Amino acid sequence: MNDSLRDRVSDAVALLTGTRTVRCPVLGCDVRIRFRAVTPDEATRLTELATDHTRHGAKP
Repeated sequence: MNDSLRDRVSDAVALLTGTRTVRCPVLGCDVRIRFRAVTPDEATRLTELATDHTRHGAKP
């Protein structure tokens, strides 16, 4: 099973368990944050962390 299909299946299973997955939009970046049962403020913070590549992996 290729990695893309494996990731999509894993995300689908996570949705069934009530878990949300947010990935970094930068190609080649493997950052993925999963969470459930968090406050809306914490969900916003985690989403911003996952989608802002400069905060978790960009090299200056």
